Amino acid sequence: MESVYWWDGDINHENEVVLILKTQSNNFKAVEKAVKSLHSYECPCIVALPVTDGYKPYLDWMVSESTK
Repeated sequence: MESVYWWDGDINHENEVVLILKTQSNNFKAVEKAVKSLHSYECPCIVALPVTDGYKPYLDWMVSESTK
């Protein structure tokens, strides 16, 4: 994707890759730590989005897989 953002007083245009990780909220800190350690940016975009609804078989699978 192409990102356009302010950084250090300048407008930047960068080609970036979007990574979507799906897990339970209790795993967020571990994911955050891993991404920060691997990412080249000083301030990478690491956000959690709430899942308010979804296809139940998929949500059940996601919970099952992220508790192993």
